Amino acid sequence: MATAVSLFSGCGGSDSGLHAAGHTVLMANDILSYARDFYKKNLPETDFRLGDVRSIDTFPAADILVGCYPCQGFSQGGARQANRAINYLYREFDRALRLIKPKAFIVENVSGMQRSDLSHLLKNQLTRFRLAGYKVNWKVLSAADYGVPQERRRLFLVGIRSDLGIKYEFPEPTHGEGRTNKGRTIKDAIGHLPLWPEGEYNKEEFHWYYLSRNRYRGWDELSKTVVARARHVNLHPVSPSLRRINTDKWEFIDDNPARRFSFRECALLQGFAHDCEFPDTAGMSEKYKVVGNAVPPPLFEAVAKNIPDIW
Repeated sequence: MATAVSLFSGCGGSDSGLHAAGHTVLMANDILSYARDFYKKNLPETDFRLGDVRSIDTFPAADILVGCYPCQGFSQGGARQANRAINYLYREFDRALRLIKPKAFIVENVSGMQRSDLSHLLKNQLTRFRLAGYKVNWKVLSAADYGVPQERRRLFLVGIRSDLGIKYEFPEPTHGEGRTNKGRTIKDAIGHLPLWPEGEYNKEEFHWYYLSRNRYRGWDELSKTVVARARHVNLHPVSPSLRRINTDKWEFIDDNPARRFSFRECALLQGFAHDCEFPDTAGMSEKYKVVGNAVPPPLFEAVAKNIPDIW
C-alpha cells in the first residue's frame, strides 16, 4: 500500500496499526531505549533511530508521516502546564512534514489538547499543518468504538496534501451496541491468561492515592484507561471490587487477594497482538511505561485505513 515514517513512535502502537492497515514503516524514532527494544523485537524490519528527534536532519521519502508527540503537558492526569517545552515538540513534526512532503499525515494525542487553556496550541498545530500544504481534519475518538476493550479517548489530526483535492473523513464506529461488532470486554482480551502470572504484575501496596478513586472493573466491562505508572495500574477483575466510603476514599469489599493488571495484560487491553514479546532489557516499571504510553493499535489501524487510496 504505502510507506511511512513514524516519529515519537514509542513501543510501536501506531506502527503496529499501520502494519495491520497494510502499510510499511520505513523509519521510526523515540528517545526511550526500552521503547526501542520492544519495538525492534516485535517490528524488526523498521529502521529505528533512538534519540532526540531534534538531532535527525534527514528522513526517508514516504507516503505517510505519523507522530504521537509526548502528551504530559496535555494529559488529564498529573501536572498540566501549557508553557512546558514538551508541549511544543509538534514543531519538530511540522519540520519533518515540510521536509518529507508526504501525501498524508496522522497525529495522535490525548483529548485534553482541546481544553480551553490549551486550545491555542491545538490551533497553532492546525495552522502550521495547513500552511505546510495540507487539508486537515481533527476529531476525538473513543478506542472502545473500534474494538479496544478500554475507556480511552484520543484526539487525532489527519491531513491530506492539498494538491490531491481530498479531505479526510474519520471512520464510523465499528464496535458497540447497534453496530457491526459487539464491544470487547476485559474477559475477551485477557480471560485466557493465568490469573496470577508471577513476575508480571506490580506488587506494591495499594497506597492512599491509589484508593482515592475506583480502579476496579469487572470481567464483562471495559477496562479503565491503561496508564503508564506501575503503581497506578488498575485492578484485575480477580480482585475484590471497591466501595466508596468517603470523598476520594475507597476500600476493598473483603480481604481476598487483590492485584493490578500485569504489563502483558495491559498490552492486550491496549490491543497489541497476543504474541507480542517483552525483551528482558529493562525492569517492570519500564514495561508498564511503554505500554501505557502507546496508541491502541486497532484504533490507529482504523484511522489509517480510512485514508482514501491516494498512494
